[in-house]
Amino acid sequence: MPRRRSSILMNKLSKKRHLRNFKIKKELKKKIKELQMLVASKNTQEAQKALKEVFSKLDKAAKKKIIHPATADRRKSRLNKKVMKTA
Repeated sequence: MPRRRSSILMNKLSKKRHLRNFKIKKELKKKIKELQMLVASKNTQEAQKALKEVFSKLDKAAKKKIIHPATADRRKSRLNKKVMKTA
């Protein structure tokens, strides 16, 4: 347990940030899984709509530095390939 006031405050802030980041990552993973289910069921039109949502979530996470921008680009590319295969 930290003793200094600044350490206590930073610890609090760190927990807050962790929860926020965790929530965003969790939502992102959920959307990606939904997209993969649509691709597996060969539902092309729904997959295209879901792809837009996933792209938006990935871009926002990268912008907020929750994931690395290169990681977001790589995931977008791979997901796009999967969706285009079903089309």
